[in-house]
Amino acid sequence: MTQAPAPSRTGRRRHDREIISLAVPAFGALVAEPLFVMADSAIVGHLGTPQLAGLGIAAALLTTAVSIFVFLAYATTAAVARRVGAGDLKAAIRQGMDGIWLAMLLGTGVIAVTLPAAPWLIGLFGASDTAAPYAITYLRISSLGIPAMLVVLAATGVLRGLQDTRTPLYVAIGGFGANAVLNVALVYGAGFGIAGSAWGTVIAQWAMAAVYLVVVVRGARLHGAALRPDAAGIRASAQAGVPLLVRTLSLRAVLMIATAVAARMGDADIAAHQIILSLWSLMAFALDAIAIAGQAIIGRYLGAGDTKGAREICRRMVQWGIASGILLGALIVVARPLFIPLFTGDQAVRDTLLPALLVVAVTQPIAGIVFVLDGVLMGAGDGPYLARAMVVTLAVFAPVALLVPRLGGGLTALWWAMGLMMAIRMLTLWLRTRSGRWLVTGATR
Repeated sequence: MTQAPAPSRTGRRRHDREIISLAVPAFGALVAEPLFVMADSAIVGHLGTPQLAGLGIAAALLTTAVSIFVFLAYATTAAVARRVGAGDLKAAIRQGMDGIWLAMLLGTGVIAVTLPAAPWLIGLFGASDTAAPYAITYLRISSLGIPAMLVVLAATGVLRGLQDTRTPLYVAIGGFGANAVLNVALVYGAGFGIAGSAWGTVIAQWAMAAVYLVVVVRGARLHGAALRPDAAGIRASAQAGVPLLVRTLSLRAVLMIATAVAARMGDADIAAHQIILSLWSLMAFALDAIAIAGQAIIGRYLGAGDTKGAREICRRMVQWGIASGILLGALIVVARPLFIPLFTGDQAVRDTLLPALLVVAVTQPIAGIVFVLDGVLMGAGDGPYLARAMVVTLAVFAPVALLVPRLGGGLTALWWAMGLMMAIRMLTLWLRTRSGRWLVTGATR
């Protein structure tokens, strides 16, 4: 962790209030997002197994597509926060508009690829003859909402950079509610089946994007920021996002390798792995909320030229990350008799699950540090380093994970490899923050 003088008790309380005010609403918004898929699954599941299977395949593709472009939120948050710290709200919102225009361009490109390639993409997942038509239908219709979702990512980044995480929470809750109502109305009321579910989600997504655009445009007019697309600004947004794209793809590769290795261990192992991965992802939301607060706060401090404040808030957020990790790890251990039966009644899966789950509990404090420092460096605009560090982590993790089954290791050994991956990330991030090279001040990095 970066070396910094410990702030006074008053300073710590001020930092705590700032972190809580941004992290709590961010957590709510993060949790609301996966509820879209859950609502669709609950409604479509009553249509039949082929429809639910088709939804599952299409939803996996859509989630992957959107997650790849999450840099739209991360890069925009850092860039906007810097300009806020520098006191230039007009430039901050102008930067945000560039990110939104980039989102529209990328979303249009994804539609152009997805519509004709839908059958081929579904075929890659080995969908059955009964599920494939439903998956293709859902994917093609839902792809029309991808530009809206990318606009939501970019606009969320704008508001986070402006130190506003409440509006994204309210929009996420409203979007989830609209999605659920529209799905019921179109699937059952109008009798559109799985196509109704897809259209309901698309409408809700565009409604969310419209709300965000109204908020951002209102801010642009208030501060005199231009709304028209600017080629140089869009290009700069794309260049800032490339390193974060590399980071995200490397992280996705880690998760895909872990799942592929677990799948080769047997049915009980892959079933237990999926349960653990679901819990791991849920806990990541809590830790990611602190990271999001870090992105917004660090960017603002550096934009204002306050390196001392940036160091102090970094130290305090790391303490929050460690404490949150310890709490989450303890919850896993204490609550395991309650939630394990909810996932499976198969004793073989339970026996495989329990020791690997304890590994996850033990390594949560490490995860807490990783998420926080990841957010700190994102807020500092240190994307190129994050990309290099994640590629190195992948290069170390991949051979270790692939050796696990060859050496006779089971799922517990695989999750120790995941723990190693997180430890490597912690080391690389800690070395960077300790060096102080991320402390680049000014309205732009």
